[in-house]
Amino acid sequence: MDDAYAHGSPLNRTPLNRGALADQDFLSAAGISRLEVVDTTGSTNADLLRNVSVEPALWPDLSVLTAEYQTAARGRLDRRWESPPLSSLSVSVVLRPANAEGRPLPTQTYSWLSLLAALALRETLLETAGIPAELKWPNDVLVRGRKIAGILAQLGPMSDGSVPPVILGTGLNVSLSSNELPVPTATSVTLEQPRTADRTLLLKSYLARFAGLYRSFCNADGDPAAGLAGGASLHKRVESAMVTIGKQVRAQLPGDHEIIGRASRLDDYGSLLVVDRDAREHVVTAGDVVHLRPWTPPGQAPPQGSEGGYA
Repeated sequence: MDDAYAHGSPLNRTPLNRGALADQDFLSAAGISRLEVVDTTGSTNADLLRNVSVEPALWPDLSVLTAEYQTAARGRLDRRWESPPLSSLSVSVVLRPANAEGRPLPTQTYSWLSLLAALALRETLLETAGIPAELKWPNDVLVRGRKIAGILAQLGPMSDGSVPPVILGTGLNVSLSSNELPVPTATSVTLEQPRTADRTLLLKSYLARFAGLYRSFCNADGDPAAGLAGGASLHKRVESAMVTIGKQVRAQLPGDHEIIGRASRLDDYGSLLVVDRDAREHVVTAGDVVHLRPWTPPGQAPPQGSEGGYA
């Protein structure tokens, strides 16, 4: 066992309950095909990207890898994601999106998968941990304006002309104290007076919710406007939970380009539509945006608490 894992965590941080995660009733009900827990690794996303290249048959749809400690975790745009051992949930899932008949989803629907994961995590925080949560476009979950989790989707390799898999990684701050947070605008489950901060319960809840939403999305052929899991569509659920919508924002793009305006809605591909002061509508995609920040017109005071919302 790695020394950092063995000696770097407070006594009140307990390992995941591997027996509970291996329970066949849970795995079958959730539709999880494989679930592996490792003590330490560089990155669960990187591991799965390698695994689906070398042994694709061993990592089918809804295979899960989670680590107690990651030494080289990365977020969107290769940003570092750090946390002490046993303090977070670091989990990645292999997705091979296809409908009930086995027909692969169009790859243009893949842009919704990270939003679907964020929605599942938001529901977990609300209903299992009992803390309020909102979504920040394109891939963050916030609690009271502070970042508690991030989502990273990466496209896997194509083999024999088949549709490439998606590796979907999620990092959730669970027991980090205020002085352990990576940035001042972050938070953790423990800091928000939760109903529970049990990482095993949170992980099981997240995986079950994600798998249910994902399977419903696949069976609708990736249509974000279709009813999802017996309720509203993915498009409506995400927009209603997204703090970004309706706000004045500054979208920083590659090459020092920027768009300033009101975030009005999401389009059919999960991209953010921003209306500038000349009433022109701009499409901002998750793959292009470098930063999305709140913006306040000169001479106006920023809304209270806005600094933490788009970190």
